[in-house]
Amino acid sequence: MNDWSQHLPILPVAVPLVFGAAMLMLRDSQRRARLVLSTISIAAQLYVAITLLCMTAGFLPSNWPDGIGVYLLGDWPAPFGIVAVVDRLSTIMLVLTAVMGATTWIYATARWDRAGVHFHPLFQFLLMGLNGAFLTGDLFNLFVFFEVLLAASYGLMLHGSGKARVAAGLHYIVVNLLASFLLLIAMALIYGVTGTLNMADLAATAGELAGVERRLFEAGAAILGIAFLIKAAAWPLNFWLPAAYANACAPVAGIFAIMTKVGIYALLRIGSLLLPSGAPAAFGGEWMFPVGMATLVFGAIGLLAAPQAERQAGYCIIMSSGTLLAALGMPGVTLTGPALFYLISSVLALGAFFMLLEMVERTQAFGADLLAVSLEAFDLEDPEPPDHSDDVVGVAIPAAMAFLGMAFIACALLVTGLPPLSGFVAKFSLLSAALETSATDTPSVAAWMLVAGVLISGLAGIIALGRTGIRLFWSSEDSVTPRLRVSEAGPVGALVLACVALAFWAGPVMNFVEKTAEYLDRPAIYINAVLTQHSVRGVAPGAHL
Repeated sequence: MNDWSQHLPILPVAVPLVFGAAMLMLRDSQRRARLVLSTISIAAQLYVAITLLCMTAGFLPSNWPDGIGVYLLGDWPAPFGIVAVVDRLSTIMLVLTAVMGATTWIYATARWDRAGVHFHPLFQFLLMGLNGAFLTGDLFNLFVFFEVLLAASYGLMLHGSGKARVAAGLHYIVVNLLASFLLLIAMALIYGVTGTLNMADLAATAGELAGVERRLFEAGAAILGIAFLIKAAAWPLNFWLPAAYANACAPVAGIFAIMTKVGIYALLRIGSLLLPSGAPAAFGGEWMFPVGMATLVFGAIGLLAAPQAERQAGYCIIMSSGTLLAALGMPGVTLTGPALFYLISSVLALGAFFMLLEMVERTQAFGADLLAVSLEAFDLEDPEPPDHSDDVVGVAIPAAMAFLGMAFIACALLVTGLPPLSGFVAKFSLLSAALETSATDTPSVAAWMLVAGVLISGLAGIIALGRTGIRLFWSSEDSVTPRLRVSEAGPVGALVLACVALAFWAGPVMNFVEKTAEYLDRPAIYINAVLTQHSVRGVAPGAHL
């Protein structure tokens, strides 16, 4: 490996940090300079993420054993120093973050980045926190990167001001501060018992605990799991999400589509490492499956009841989190591969959906959406025009309206899991894997519950989004044809096309995520790679320094 490529694992954190700090030195009036710096940063992150994915998959040469790259910060070996770990799971999340970051940032440059101050540096720090959370190899730095991305998200959540946005933002901040407080308590308990917060060392140490120490460790792990479930928008602590996401500006809500998946990633990562030592209930089916099913049901009910399209998109986020939690809570790793495929498809689709809804909103006359909901709620009829003699059949649809309508249909198909897009492939593979989890010929009760939950939530999505689509595109006679910029329509189209590509190349992608699931089922590979990585100075791992 070339010398420069040895530092690739840290670049997803270093690049947005350096460029974000540089932007803080520029005045708000120097927008062009900030755009140039942001373009370079986001392009570099996308390139590095794809390169790391290819290296872990073996498509590009590397000297990483088993495709796992370990970067020792400060050249101190684990568990004494800070490590960044690149493997199949982390690179999937890095590429997904880079794609979502690039598309939502392009959308924001149309006008949203000028709705408040410091949008571009905050956006870079958000990407830094996300990338760091996916790369870090110890719990304390996972907490640090959580706080970095949350601090940036607080500013982005309030970007553009407005009473409703501030109220929803305050709820968002309070809930996440509570989750962060729980994280600190959990890490203090775990460190007090084990003497380490390095994930690989923790997995090797946890199996040796017994008696009071084991119970304290399980208590700390349970609190840790609860904190991650809060960040994953699990029921009953997800009441803040629909209002927060609905009131955030469109590109911010779009990038927030991946925020809840950080909690799910943490549950999957830590749960897989603790599996040989007996993963605590917080990271297994005893908690994750019932909480996931409750979250899925709550999201489906909220989707049917929500009057606004933006709130419906928020409940779709909750439904996706519930589906993932329930699937990952099933025994074994049979559903892990399909769950990762579903995660990728749902993040891309919901990111596009939030941005699309902002463009669709421009077609509505003031108060038209409220009037349509009121007419439907009270079973009233729309007043018909007095004269229909001049009605024209086959009026030409403007290009902008045609794009919005087709994009809405595509997003609805992706969210509900209807063919032929990647949402159908993801849900079909999930259901097939669920029915194959039982060791006997009869699938388990949990498998049938998951199948029923996914199908019923999909039906709820069809009803709710179909009703919303009719109200937005067919029922409004006073609709206005909006002027769409390429920087607005392009990102939405790109995300939809990415989902089309996922469906077209479903075989290779599914093969990759299933190999990732098999790798997660063998945590000793990760543990050995981290704990046996030698420093450049020649200090051996575990040596007395």
